[in-house]
Amino acid sequence: MRRAATLAAAAVALAAACGARAGSSAALPPVPVPSDNPMSAAKIELGRLLFWDPRLSGNGSTACVSCHQPSLGWGERSAVSRGYPGTVHWRNSQTLWNVAYYERLFWDGAVGSLEAQAQSAAEGAVAGNGDSAMMEMRLRLVPEYVRRFRQVFGAEWPRITHAWQAIAAFERTLVSDAARVPFDRWRAGRADALVPSAQRGWALFNGKAGCVRCHTGPLFTDQSFHALGVPRLPQTGAHMLLQITSRWQNLQRGVAHGQYRASDDDLGLEYLTRDAADRGKFRTPSLRELRHTAPYMHNGALSTLRAVVDFFDRGGGEGAPKSPLLQPLGLTPDEKTDLVAFLESLSMDAPPAVTAPVLPPTEPLPPRRPPAAPAAGATHGR
Repeated sequence: MRRAATLAAAAVALAAACGARAGSSAALPPVPVPSDNPMSAAKIELGRLLFWDPRLSGNGSTACVSCHQPSLGWGERSAVSRGYPGTVHWRNSQTLWNVAYYERLFWDGAVGSLEAQAQSAAEGAVAGNGDSAMMEMRLRLVPEYVRRFRQVFGAEWPRITHAWQAIAAFERTLVSDAARVPFDRWRAGRADALVPSAQRGWALFNGKAGCVRCHTGPLFTDQSFHALGVPRLPQTGAHMLLQITSRWQNLQRGVAHGQYRASDDDLGLEYLTRDAADRGKFRTPSLRELRHTAPYMHNGALSTLRAVVDFFDRGGGEGAPKSPLLQPLGLTPDEKTDLVAFLESLSMDAPPAVTAPVLPPTEPLPPRRPPAAPAAGATHGR
């Protein structure tokens, strides 16, 4: 018992030493804002309305919030996203918490800005399935939007590119509140903010478990791409819509015909690089807000944090190729419990409550008045 207590005390001391180390886990910095889309209160509020507005989709049914629900950690609880009506998406819906800090968006890094992400999601065939011209015209039939777009962007009529900018501005406000995050409070000097189990987990994170090799910095991600051998979803073999969208994804992103017929695997980064060495690589996600954003991995294959820890303890999955960083860890059950406690400490105790906005109504454009007839006897000067 005395030896166990000594080891526990040593682990807590090591955690404190790790906590003092600069750079590996500093608090989140100010949100980066692109120079061509500055923030303003009016733009953020416009983006909030548009984020909830299903008129930015093909049939007017699917808003951004449909797949990124604030009560579900700005994501979904299903393994893969619900997708556009009549389809099922092939990937997990990623949380929007702290999304402003990512250098690349989507699991495979397909776009490099929140503005491009908003457009890609709204127009994607199994996401929003919207046509840009149609969505823009819908906005022009909402007098409140006409007024707000004119106020924010100075344009006479709403433009769809401005809609993406407004949504991106709103998404840049979805940042963890350090005062609500136990680990951040602990790093700020509140010694009682982190329970001993989480402190031991922090030591494991930086030591035996080796998580810090990929999950580093204030966001707890190296912003890179790794192949982990994540298992296929068990339901893939019997889910017809998932099979269809997975194969469609491969075909429309240029996979060779023979490979398309042989497999419906998600190729990840290879879609962008066309390099087989990048097959199955996905972006390292942030570890912030994990407690509120299950399930995990690019396809939602792991439903709990304990399952994630078990997966990495085994050295990842059995698929190939797989990162050489993945090796069996030999964690004990108690160490796994401590590691989960630390991972949970990176989440807010309770996220702020979010109320859905009341959307402005669509109204027909007023009829155009015919041009006034010239007065009798009037002549036009030359």
